[in-house]
Amino acid sequence: MRMPAKIFLALGAVTLGSLLMHYGGRRRGSGERVPSDDGAPCSRPAAGGKAKRTDVTFLKTHKTAGSTVQNILFRFAERNGLTVALPKQQCGHHFCYPKTFSANFVHPHTLPPNIIGNHLRFDAGELRRVAPPRAVYVTILREPAAMFESLFTYYGQRCQSFRRVPGGSPGAFLERPLRYYRPQDKNSNYARNTLTHDLGGDKDRPAADAAYARAFAARVERVFSLVMIAEHFDESLVLLRRLLSWDADDLVYVKLNVRTAASKRCLSPGLAGKVRAWNWIDAHLYDHFNASLWRQLAAVGSACVARELRLLRAAQERLYRSCFGGRRPLLSSAGEIRNKELRPWQPSARVGILGYDLPGNLSRPFSGRELCLRVVMPEIQYTGILLRSQSARYRRNHQR
Repeated sequence: MRMPAKIFLALGAVTLGSLLMHYGGRRRGSGERVPSDDGAPCSRPAAGGKAKRTDVTFLKTHKTAGSTVQNILFRFAERNGLTVALPKQQCGHHFCYPKTFSANFVHPHTLPPNIIGNHLRFDAGELRRVAPPRAVYVTILREPAAMFESLFTYYGQRCQSFRRVPGGSPGAFLERPLRYYRPQDKNSNYARNTLTHDLGGDKDRPAADAAYARAFAARVERVFSLVMIAEHFDESLVLLRRLLSWDADDLVYVKLNVRTAASKRCLSPGLAGKVRAWNWIDAHLYDHFNASLWRQLAAVGSACVARELRLLRAAQERLYRSCFGGRRPLLSSAGEIRNKELRPWQPSARVGILGYDLPGNLSRPFSGRELCLRVVMPEIQYTGILLRSQSARYRRNHQR
């Protein structure tokens, strides 16, 4: 992207952000209609009897807050009696990733589905064999430098390209990536253009092929109705809510799959630039869809976006009161979590993944307590629970 365009986008983001803060601070009655910038009323997305959309295909990308979005989708499916496509047991908790997705990877007891949300490598034709015909396609991206640091740490012991680096230093890798990287390596998909790989593209395309990056971004834009941005998660949820006509309470969340502070590293601006040069297709995708996100928010109108953010944050506060005694839930190490069902998977001894425990004095009915459990439940355990419940339902229906 040329420098003038970057400056324009930055100014646009700052301007919209200032407007959101201005309107966000104004107190209005819960039933009042908030005018948008063009004078049209800002009604709730589900207003006028518009039905909630129940068919969603979410491409869960790596280290992008995808687990948090997945948890939202899983809970919506459970509450509304929907079916979630889940992997066959030999694939684990993902659809045999990093292999390209095949309809044969889906457990037969979870067909036909409404929701798809576990990790997979995108293949439009194979997904069409499984996904509902009118499914909405959604994915999420993250700023390349922050994403690379997370990938390098999280998969440092599993990705051969990272394991070759002396001292496990991301800086050493970025200084001479071709010294350590081999496209044919096991898990090389975590070492270069991971977003591009997840979205079904060619992660090893030569950097001189700028036309490929532009064409690939255009292809993604044609398929996906919404590309969320991790750094602007709540604003992305505003657009998701309007796209799906869901209630604010359908979108409450806590951050999942969070690393300990000790396992995080800060990349210098120089290294961040090297990340973007190495992951050049991912960088193009991020810039393209970050700009697209802000254009969509501007089209909604700053007053409407501010109102939607207030609705989402009010729903979050209700969740905190209901499940955590009114406080934000505290992150805990896996060993500190009393309920083993809530302990997140640990990728290695060098990387600690935090999770949550529910208050011991939580005095909610069983159904309410189950909701609170689901909000903080890690992906692997939640996938297993859904598979067991949907398999039981499948057997009941076929016995009839």
